[in-house]
Amino acid sequence: MVRIKLAYPKIPGSTNSPSSRCIAFEKYDGTNLHWVWERELGWYGFGMRRNRFDLDELGIAEFNRNHPGYDDAPEIFKRDFAEPLETIFRENPAYNSPEITVFTEYFGDRSFAGLHKADDPKRLILFDVETENEMIPPEQFIEDFSSLKIARVVYRGKLTGKFTDDVRKGKYNVNEGVVCKGSSGDRVWMVKIKTNAYMERLKQAFKEDWENYWE
Repeated sequence: MVRIKLAYPKIPGSTNSPSSRCIAFEKYDGTNLHWVWERELGWYGFGMRRNRFDLDELGIAEFNRNHPGYDDAPEIFKRDFAEPLETIFRENPAYNSPEITVFTEYFGDRSFAGLHKADDPKRLILFDVETENEMIPPEQFIEDFSSLKIARVVYRGKLTGKFTDDVRKGKYNVNEGVVCKGSSGDRVWMVKIKTNAYMERLKQAFKEDWENYWE
């Protein structure tokens, strides 16, 4: 295992969010796992936000010792994503990058606030791809990866106060909330909006510490 800088940026809440066009993806209530591909080595690394392990037998065993309860994650990734992603990276000139990192959410139907039930079947959802420290814009992400299990698109349009209120009130049939993504020049911006119902669940579960799991 090696310690790394934050693999995925902390997404700000909706306060002072830009009033511009965005694509809103469902935000899944699980654990962020990243997977690293290199043009010569193939898939060689994976981990959580602040650590990385070799994606081989020894590395997976070390990961399991450090993070019990995620034993099936590497197998799910290899089954659902490894080969089709590598095909896209090798065939699409937009991904002519020496190293690419993809980000997935690991969760089950009964996962809550990053906690998982052992007997709850898990899955991975792809929600971002990064090349040379740049996230792929949301429109390109959908176009290039929609054949895979990617985060569900729930809205396209201007990020308005009404849309934020509608998400909070549960009008988009999401459990935790949404992540809104847009492009400003070469930069991809993101904000998250969570539902009022999810806030109430946090308050019941974590009492005065609930805001640690909020936006």
